[in-house]
Amino acid sequence: MALTSHTPDLGERLRTGFGLLGPRHQRHSLPPEHLDTLSLPIGDDGVVVGVDAEGQPAVMGINRPTPYDIVLIGGLWTAQVLALRAAATGARVAVETGRAQHWAQLVQAVGGGQSGMTVHEVGRVPPQGASAGGPVLVIRDCGMRPPRGRVASAPWQSVLTLLPYLSPVAPRLMRQARLVGVQRVSPDEAAEIGRVMGLPRGEYESLPTLADGVTLWCTDRDRQYVMTQATDAETGLLGTARRMD
Repeated sequence: MALTSHTPDLGERLRTGFGLLGPRHQRHSLPPEHLDTLSLPIGDDGVVVGVDAEGQPAVMGINRPTPYDIVLIGGLWTAQVLALRAAATGARVAVETGRAQHWAQLVQAVGGGQSGMTVHEVGRVPPQGASAGGPVLVIRDCGMRPPRGRVASAPWQSVLTLLPYLSPVAPRLMRQARLVGVQRVSPDEAAEIGRVMGLPRGEYESLPTLADGVTLWCTDRDRQYVMTQATDAETGLLGTARRMD
C-alpha cells in the first residue's frame, strides 16, 4: 500500500492525539567567523567537594561506569559532607563502620533504605546492585587498619576509604586508589605520604599546616588544594569543619 503525504490541520491533530502545534520562531543562526566566540558554561559532572585556590568549584566525579577507589586521610566531618552531597546527586550511600552512632543522624537526615543511606557493621555490607540508574558510594569508616572489604569498587560503585591517620596499610591503599585526599597530618606522616605519592617537597611539607576543611586531592597527574565549605544545612547537621573527631 502506497503512503501519501498528508498535513493534518489543528482540529485533526487534537482529535487524533498527534499533538499540538508548538510555537514558531525564526531560526537562530551564527556566522562561521563568530564560532570561536561561542562558549557554553558546562563543567564536570559530580559532587562539589569545595573550592580551589582560585575560588572555583572543585568537582569529584564519583558516579562512573568504571571502578573508582578513593582514599581520604582525614577527618570524619569531610567524609560525612561528601556522603551528604553524594546522596543529593541521587547516589545511594552505604557506610561500613564500627561507630554507627556517628552516622545515625545522617541516616535520619538523608533517609534509609534503597534510595538513601544505610549503615552496616564492618565486614557485613551486602551486594548493592549498583547500576547507571542507581549509582552507589560505599564509605569504609573502619579505623586505622580496615580489613579487605566484601564489597569492592565496580562499575557505578565507587568506594571511599577513610583513614584517620597514616597507618601501615595506608601506602598500599594509596597506591591502589585512583584519587587520594590528605588533610592535616604530622611532619613524619607528611614525609611518608610525599614519598609514596611522589609529591614535591614544598607540597608535602605544607600538609602539617593545612587548616580544618582543607584537603590536598591527588591523582596520578594532578594535585589540587580544596577548601570544603559547609552549607548552612550541613553546618546545622554536622557542625563546623574539623580535622579531629
